[in-house]
Amino acid sequence: MSGVLIVTGGGRGIGAATARLAAKRGYAICVNFAKNRESAEGVVAGIGQDGGRAIAVQADVGVEADVARLFDTVDRELGTVTALVNNAGIIEKQARLGDIDAARIARMFTANVTGPFLCAREAVRRMSTRQGGAGGAIVNVSSAASRIGGGGEYLDYAASKGAIDTFTLGLAKEIAAEGIRVNAVRPGIIYTEIHASGGEPGRVDRMKAFVPMGRGGQAEEVAAAILWLLSDEASYITGTILDVAGGR
Repeated sequence: MSGVLIVTGGGRGIGAATARLAAKRGYAICVNFAKNRESAEGVVAGIGQDGGRAIAVQADVGVEADVARLFDTVDRELGTVTALVNNAGIIEKQARLGDIDAARIARMFTANVTGPFLCAREAVRRMSTRQGGAGGAIVNVSSAASRIGGGGEYLDYAASKGAIDTFTLGLAKEIAAEGIRVNAVRPGIIYTEIHASGGEPGRVDRMKAFVPMGRGGQAEEVAAAILWLLSDEASYITGTILDVAGGR
């Protein structure tokens, strides 16, 4: 396996695990980050120490000019993108609907929906055989929250991930004949730093009793599913959403 992979939000959690695994499988990696340069550069350094090739590029995926600059930088420094993992996303403090204002909803959907749309657009422009490209694969990172609804905690986050599910299905059909496959993973309760952002660092341990397998998942388990969907082993799979959620 080889090619050029952009992982948005690649400095921590599922994104970092995906970048590391992809590098081991021969990809040149762009680790995108919005704010935490130190974390992203740490991932890049680790990949380099293992003999891989990676760069870190700052860009807020919800800002159109930043996304254009991200892809132009990759074109220049690594080559044309052949794979994209739309992983960047945010949550905010746990809240009920009565405490969610329009500004929060706008932030959520800009990061979690507009960002993947813009990144996929730039990737398709480069990958599409209809536009002179060589094809490629996109994996969107959704969430089991899109099925469960997030009520009482993350209603807005869950809704944004529902949009990603629909986006995955529609885009897959739109560009299936252009050499590009589009799929998604829907992680369940995973041990990553994102739970602290929502105000409950120990949330996985609280919720794992509701998982049929009886445990939280690891970022590396989600990364393995993502890399499989990017690989030639999934060559006849598009428009599919793969739950990585321990049966929940």
